[in-house]
Amino acid sequence: MKLTTKLIASGVCLAGVLTLFPSCDNYIDVDKYFYDQLTLDSAFSKRQYVEGWLSNAFEPMDQITEMYGDYKWSSDDVVRIGSRSFLNGNFSAETNVDASTVLLTKAYEAIRKASTFIDNVDRCGELTETEKADYIGQMRFIRAYSYWALIRHFGPVPLIPEHGLDVSLSYEALSLPRVPIDNTIDFIDNDLKLAARELPLKRTVNNIGRPSRGAALALRARVLLWAASPLMNGNKDLFNVVDKEGNKLVPQEYDESKWARAAAAAKEVMDLGLYEIYTIAPTKDTPEYERPPYNAKYSDKNFPDGWANVDPYRSYKNMFDGTIITSKNPELIFTRTKSGGGEINYWVSNSMPKSLSGGNNISVTQKQVDAYYMDNGQTIQEAEATGYYKIDGFTTSSVPTNEGGAPFVKANVSLQYTHREPRFYASIAFSGSEWLCKSANSAQYRNQQIFYYRDEPDGRQGFNETDIPLTGYSLKKFVNDEDALTEGGYLENKTEMSIRYAEILLDYAEALNELTPGQQYTFEAYNNDKITVSYDAEAIRQAIKPIRMRAGLPEYDDAIFADKAALRSRLKKERQIEFLGETAMRYYDLRRWKDALLEENQPVMGCNMSINNDQNKVQEFYHPVVVTALPKVFVQKMYLWPFPIAEMRRNVNLTQNPGW
Repeated sequence: MKLTTKLIASGVCLAGVLTLFPSCDNYIDVDKYFYDQLTLDSAFSKRQYVEGWLSNAFEPMDQITEMYGDYKWSSDDVVRIGSRSFLNGNFSAETNVDASTVLLTKAYEAIRKASTFIDNVDRCGELTETEKADYIGQMRFIRAYSYWALIRHFGPVPLIPEHGLDVSLSYEALSLPRVPIDNTIDFIDNDLKLAARELPLKRTVNNIGRPSRGAALALRARVLLWAASPLMNGNKDLFNVVDKEGNKLVPQEYDESKWARAAAAAKEVMDLGLYEIYTIAPTKDTPEYERPPYNAKYSDKNFPDGWANVDPYRSYKNMFDGTIITSKNPELIFTRTKSGGGEINYWVSNSMPKSLSGGNNISVTQKQVDAYYMDNGQTIQEAEATGYYKIDGFTTSSVPTNEGGAPFVKANVSLQYTHREPRFYASIAFSGSEWLCKSANSAQYRNQQIFYYRDEPDGRQGFNETDIPLTGYSLKKFVNDEDALTEGGYLENKTEMSIRYAEILLDYAEALNELTPGQQYTFEAYNNDKITVSYDAEAIRQAIKPIRMRAGLPEYDDAIFADKAALRSRLKKERQIEFLGETAMRYYDLRRWKDALLEENQPVMGCNMSINNDQNKVQEFYHPVVVTALPKVFVQKMYLWPFPIAEMRRNVNLTQNPGW
């Protein structure tokens, strides 16, 4: 049979009434997937079928917006024993490729479903033009997000023709080659600009998981920042990322205008005036000693000029632990959280102590712990020089005011963990921190101070490695005060912060900081207006300020703002702290900055889990040691993931990433 129809998406089930061709595991060579014209007409003949297709198209994207794959625990911030093969570089094009295969599978499935929908939704006479525009905008967002997920993982990838392929072509002709990365960036950019025109400004509560105009523009800013970064902007180390003809796929010459383009995209989100940094005010029950140390410049001023009307600890914590309803969070730009908290509550259950029925197997590194500022805004290195940060010693009372006003700690806690910034206490479970577990039936499981010393219930016993936080630190960022896994307990529903406004502000600051003073750039905005950007020190300061004020921290010193390299370093640190555990942000940031070769080759450090609570030795627990169970290796080829060998065999025109 001669096949002359156009290629469209692979099999889906629409509203339970129309089953098309089943899925296959080959998602780049797509010549097997086609429908006859009658089937296509039927699929878009009625509103219920169209809306079924729309809902179905989100299913594959859900799996790539979640914190997927064990490699999400294999950077320098959060680690897990199950990710050891990724930490030590023990993966290849043939082994440990599950995450890459799922990504290829789901991303290209989503792309094909979206393209088919865009080309055919006009066939449905039951939809209004406004509805069609909204649905098309959603599909453009899906398509763009799917390509984004692919390129940040693999670099240049095959770009599916927007309106399908003629399946009467030969198998070789249907095997798609990789294209220059800028081609895909431009395609994503255009799709998201069009989506922004088509999508509504806001979503109703019932449609909170669908993209809005702001979501399209925010994703565009994220993608353009990635494209401007050193990995894909004049990276001569990737000279050998080529297609079959030897054409280079990664730009070899640096282009500053890409940073300006990213800054302009972030500015478009800011100019919508829809989003702001989430804060809550202190209540009458907020202890005064939890307030940041008095600072003459900020303590008496309201947000965003200060923190007089802000509870820094709860303003940060409540965003992630299910306290605030998704629709009420002004910082949230996009989410695809499933009912019950999905992947996030998987993190929570595995972070919680074993003695409280948790998995007890997610670890935060010493490097991440040391990144947090002191509560007066000093780094721990600066504070150590002044005596404010203490390496040795322990608290002696459960009353925080008896320890010089140190909040959030109880008795017998290392002084290393006192007087740290509020985001530290909202994110890190250190030895001696308290797990409230308020929903637990039994009092023995509530308000428990958990220690990770050897022979403690949650510490090392024998040679176990699978049910302890190997670094002596676990993750509390997503844990609600009510969360409990013991009888009668429950986990609060959580919202995955797929894209939030703090990211946009830091994107804007980072991109502006890379521009040459006096150089001006003008771009066409999504609405066809012109937007002009240039280096602006004050704009950078104002973008960073709300994030620092929300955390109860002073601004960086003027000397930092005056030094591009110093500010770049501080912005990287800010992202490391602010986005801990969010959608593998740190993992991909280190790669786009080309910092991974340095940062990911440092050994995983943590507490000495072999030390018990012996009075004469307990201090040694807190003297960092190399965590030998989690060896780290990073080499140049690991900046880009390999295509699975099975995919290479199927697609005769696909070229492998260098070194694999």
